[in-house]
Amino acid sequence: MAANRRKLIAAGLSCVSSFINRSVCCQSRRRIAVLPTVLRRQWMTLSVTGALCAVPFIQKPESLSHEELVRRSLSLVTDSSNTFLSQTTLALLDSLTCYVKAISSLITLHNQYVESISKVSPAEEEAIWQFILLRRQEIIQRQKDCQRFESFWTTAINLSEVAAEAAFNAGADQASVTVRASLQVAQSQVKHAQKQSIEAEKELNASKAFDSRRLQNSPSTRTEEDEDIPDAYLRED
Repeated sequence: MAANRRKLIAAGLSCVSSFINRSVCCQSRRRIAVLPTVLRRQWMTLSVTGALCAVPFIQKPESLSHEELVRRSLSLVTDSSNTFLSQTTLALLDSLTCYVKAISSLITLHNQYVESISKVSPAEEEAIWQFILLRRQEIIQRQKDCQRFESFWTTAINLSEVAAEAAFNAGADQASVTVRASLQVAQSQVKHAQKQSIEAEKELNASKAFDSRRLQNSPSTRTEEDEDIPDAYLRED
């Protein structure tokens, strides 16, 4: 009798386990079937210039047309291109300003060096000359910064022009006008800064401050030093 009971209990447990497994499988299938519907209801995510912008694209033809969705996406593109343009413009303007200041500083320092070469000691002359060399290295680095940021800025200009044209063709007139206004301001500011840098380079070339060689003590300085030497040590011709 005990053996029969154990068999009945084992058979019952097997049936219960089989029923549970079938239930779990059915629930899993239902979840998998529902998953695409859930995904369709979620927002689509667009990656624009490294930032994630969540935009609710509701797939209901009766409420939003494809043209409207295109105009919305172009608004994101124009906003991103405006941000890229403003950042690169700021970086280029700052680098050009630092470049002009470095040139002006070198010209002033070199003029002082030339004027005071006969009045300073060798140690002071050495210190001033080393400072001039540092200023020259700074100018080289500032020039490289200008070239690098100008490359970024040119890319931003091209992207903004394409975005403005695409927005205009899609009917997003306001976005197109905004981008073109930003383009005009950026180009005007950079043009003015570049003009200043060109003028500074002309002054640098005229002063010879970047290419001049190290000066020696003037004849008057050497004469004064000779006068301090006792007569016993001077040769007689």
